[in-house]
Amino acid sequence: MKKKFVNVINKFVTLLKRVRKNLSRYLSTNRLFLTFIIFSLLNTVLLRFFTIHNTLDYKPLICDLALIVIIGSFGYFVKPKKQFNYYFIWLFIFSLMCIINSIYYVFYTSYASFSLIAELGLVGDVGDSLLEKLRLIDFVYLIPLVLYYILHTKLKKGSYYHFVSKVEKSKKCFVSTILVGVILLAFTLVNITYTDASRLVKQWNREYLVMRFGIILYQGNDLVQSLTPKINSLFGYDEAARTFKEFYTALFKENKNKKENQYTNVLEDMNVIFIHMESIQAFLVDMKVNGVEMTPTINKLSKEGMYFDNFYPQISVGTSSDTEFTLNTSLMPANSGTVFVSYYKRNYVSIPKLLKEKGYYTFSSHANGASMWNRSAMHPNLGYDEMIFKDQFGVTKENSVGLGLNDVDFFLQLQSKLEKIESEHEHYMGTLLQLSNHSPFAATDVNPEIYDYFGKLDLTNTYTRIDSKTGETEVVQEDYLKDTKLGNYLITAHYADMALGTFIDYVNNSEYYNNTVFVLYGDHDAKLDKSEYEYYYNYDVETGTLYEEGNANFYNYDNIAHELNKNTPLIIWTKNREVAKKIKTVNHNVIGMYDIMPTLGNMMGFENKFALGHDIFSIGEDNVVVFPTGNFITNKVYYNNTSDSYRILRQVDNKGQLMNVDISNDYINNLKQYMEKILDVSNDIIVHDLIIKEGNNIDDGSSTLEGDDFSG
Repeated sequence: MKKKFVNVINKFVTLLKRVRKNLSRYLSTNRLFLTFIIFSLLNTVLLRFFTIHNTLDYKPLICDLALIVIIGSFGYFVKPKKQFNYYFIWLFIFSLMCIINSIYYVFYTSYASFSLIAELGLVGDVGDSLLEKLRLIDFVYLIPLVLYYILHTKLKKGSYYHFVSKVEKSKKCFVSTILVGVILLAFTLVNITYTDASRLVKQWNREYLVMRFGIILYQGNDLVQSLTPKINSLFGYDEAARTFKEFYTALFKENKNKKENQYTNVLEDMNVIFIHMESIQAFLVDMKVNGVEMTPTINKLSKEGMYFDNFYPQISVGTSSDTEFTLNTSLMPANSGTVFVSYYKRNYVSIPKLLKEKGYYTFSSHANGASMWNRSAMHPNLGYDEMIFKDQFGVTKENSVGLGLNDVDFFLQLQSKLEKIESEHEHYMGTLLQLSNHSPFAATDVNPEIYDYFGKLDLTNTYTRIDSKTGETEVVQEDYLKDTKLGNYLITAHYADMALGTFIDYVNNSEYYNNTVFVLYGDHDAKLDKSEYEYYYNYDVETGTLYEEGNANFYNYDNIAHELNKNTPLIIWTKNREVAKKIKTVNHNVIGMYDIMPTLGNMMGFENKFALGHDIFSIGEDNVVVFPTGNFITNKVYYNNTSDSYRILRQVDNKGQLMNVDISNDYINNLKQYMEKILDVSNDIIVHDLIIKEGNNIDDGSSTLEGDDFSG
């Protein structure tokens, strides 16, 4: 018995020695491969650490590791002396991927898309905004590259490559290594839920995908998704067409008996001018700093016209261009890429086209180049007859602010052009895009003469300090917002509002525009970091620190509060007093960018049968605003698709009393299904050009739509 035990021990010791020997040999002959794995994985971990902060989550870690191992395994087919080139190229790709995503995340709170990178030549000066966000930490991902090259140099000086070339069995190494990678990847795939798979396919929420699958799988999936504009039309058409027809057949039947409301045709035969207020957010409305109104013009218009105080843009990576598209068509942005660049040749039902059918002349105007966001191609496709862009303005160094011609000169130089349009056309529709409040909000780069003309904004905070020992008081002024991104934003937003004010003064004093209604909207939020607002809401000027939870002055500005803060103003205003009396109101119902078209259509007498939004005065408190990320908001709840969680929103009755809101699982699940249907149908329309191809084949149950021309 004792001898048997000794034999077992000896065999075990022999096995350990053999394992140790094999492990030692493996480590000594695979230094290049193993270091490649470590450095590549390190970069992916650092990226998540600096962005979504889920460094210790094993799911993305294993997925990244699996793909790195699989990619690395193919290096064994390369001769040892050339393996460094293979691994270095891939390490460079991973490093560059991390740098780009690190910079992009700061700007968009999301991850980069190949489609957007491919479109950089068409987004024009927006690239300056990205450069403004550069941080030194964004280049930490280059360190592994340098260390890897140093390692290669040392191995090259020694006998490593010569030794490995003699002992390495490439096929055996490849098979064993890729098997490990496949097993790790299988572990990831077998643990994904249906929701995970759906999000991966639809690419709605990039932040969630990186959080769940890691940056490498996300970026590979994004590459495939970015190619869909070229190849998607070849696949899935029949299913998309079927879903499209089912959705709109039901919708047409539902709308067949649609009733009129108090605002039906109230603006019929009026001219309409949209004013695209760049990056203006709703929290600025009625806000004062040291007694000065941040947006006095918008404040005034909101009280004189129809004001929607719960309005949300629905943008994706296309930002301003997504807003233009959604407003004009009542469709959502594309799941991949931007409509203005990737799908500009499709046929859309749009506000300019529908108004042209009623005899309207249509135009757009912007103080930047027409190539920005590919507007030179997309605006004519939307139905604009004329484009008044940068080449038709007198732009000089002296009158430029930020990205181009300052808003004051933009509106000033537009006056004669608008008067010419009004005198030559009985009815017209136009879109004016402001520019001065575009990021980067660098007040130091703004022409000081222009700011002196309108008055500088005082952002100092004044407080009384009491000396604890002597009891003496001292009045202290501190400009803690100076040179911060939020501080600069407040200055440029204030300037943009003042510039808008000069235009409204001109309109009020002009003999023109008596039959014109103005629709003013903030196109999207300012893209400021959540930390910027936390600093603003919770900064204690006396101590120079932030209030902590439990302090009476602490404001819980969490992720959902940050999302809710992205709402912008929406105002319908006219100087025509008779019409103004009819529309003057404040609407508190949640409303999205895709609701503007049907709401205004009801008021002006045009209709888009394929609108995904609703006339807010018909749907009222039942409205749902869907976001491209899969999030949605109603009067009752805000749902976050990333965490699959929701927050019940405060509601008050007509007497100002807080109401109890009861949210059931069925309520949330039904809205989730609705959200998915809206995003699917909208994207199918865009990708497969379904309105022109299938729009005439929809039966509303009572009559055929045959003969209608949806091409505009």
